[in-house]
Amino acid sequence: MNIREATKADWESIWPIFSEIVSAGETYAYDPETTKEQAERIWLESPRKVFVFEEEGITLGTYYLKTNQAGPGNHVCNCGYMVSTAARGRGLATTMCEHSQRVATELGYKAMQFNFVASSNEGAIRLWTKLGFETVGQLPKAFNHPSLGYVNALVMYKWLVKT
Repeated sequence: MNIREATKADWESIWPIFSEIVSAGETYAYDPETTKEQAERIWLESPRKVFVFEEEGITLGTYYLKTNQAGPGNHVCNCGYMVSTAARGRGLATTMCEHSQRVATELGYKAMQFNFVASSNEGAIRLWTKLGFETVGQLPKAFNHPSLGYVNALVMYKWLVKT
């Protein structure tokens, strides 16, 4: 298994993962009708860094890392992670999150923030908590889940610098 920085050529292997997750509408606040071209701009072109998680040349997961806010907030980064359905339950999200924290620190970030974690995404919340993230805010009924209706969205945060 290998995590490496993504290139434009990787988009064809990232798109099926992105499309599957976003069209389900259960975890990301992207429009479920996001086109392939829009998705490429969102996931591959806008972030500061994008990575793919591969096994034997097959992309099983991906994540982006970007500055969360400009100016006085530019020491905090934001990440998003996606794992293909076929590869879930194998620890890829854990490995990618740990990798992203190392990369963030190398890039000079002091903290990582997840801006909008659907409260119904219990697996992600459990994982982020296990990896040291704290829930620092709740946005009541901010996420419209396709089957559960309006659920809270969480803001999760971790200071990365050892003090």
